[in-house]
Amino acid sequence: MCIKILSLVLSLALILPPLAFGQAKEPTLLIGLIPEMNIFKQKQRFTLLGEYLSRKTGVKVEFTILSRYGNIIERFSKEKMDGAFFGSFTGALAIQKLGVVPLVRPVNLDDTSSYKGYIFTRKGSGIVTAADMKGKKMAFVDKATTAGYIFPLAYLRQHGITSLKGFFKEYYFTGSHDAAISAVLEKNADIGAAKNSVFDRVRKENSRVNEELVIIAESPWVPSNGLCVRKDLDISLNGKLKDALLNLHTDPEGEAVLKKFGAIRFIETTATDYQPVFQMAEKAGINLRTYNYLNE
Repeated sequence: MCIKILSLVLSLALILPPLAFGQAKEPTLLIGLIPEMNIFKQKQRFTLLGEYLSRKTGVKVEFTILSRYGNIIERFSKEKMDGAFFGSFTGALAIQKLGVVPLVRPVNLDDTSSYKGYIFTRKGSGIVTAADMKGKKMAFVDKATTAGYIFPLAYLRQHGITSLKGFFKEYYFTGSHDAAISAVLEKNADIGAAKNSVFDRVRKENSRVNEELVIIAESPWVPSNGLCVRKDLDISLNGKLKDALLNLHTDPEGEAVLKKFGAIRFIETTATDYQPVFQMAEKAGINLRTYNYLNE
């Protein structure tokens, strides 16, 4: 009888998954990413950071890249995300709608921890002012971006243009900042909007940007994409995550991580840092609590 029981136990050990014997599933911290650049570049940028944070916090850190900006608000709760690197506008939305807590944001290679929006066109297009844009083709990024939509909207309203329909010959959403730049560069749009950090990154890689494009308007500075976490995240894990990021630049192991990420260091961020975004949204005629951020 004992031999039969032992044989049964050994058989079960071979066919049943480890969880059947009481092993707990590895704890995971799920962090969302907005699609500010193409998905392959996003993965390359965040892979080393995820591995580093996993080692420092003792919890496996996984990133999920969203197909569009507004998805990060919809999916944050549905997919039970623990945090996200929100853009300045999605961060402002998440603070209002989800009650997320801002932790840190990166200091860029130019020693800034903020960015601004650009409106640009091709050199020689004859487009200099808002009035010159009438009847042209416009490439926005997404309705849930500061630089790629909210700023251009505020800029146009400031110049008396309150409705996009009927003003532009056509306008559309590219989904990422680098795609908006490419749209104007390749003459698929007359005017584009994007954040300066991506614009500067693209023009370092492609000399045509400096040769063929010209910036015609700039927005006020807003906070760089910051990491915000759910309000009920474990305090201890919250602290480990924040400390690991704030001390990244002091750790020799962190140098390669920061280089790949494209930042000098991380600094602390609070909800008050999003005040310029709230103000810009107001100038654009947007109520954050009721705003429909789905692209048309």
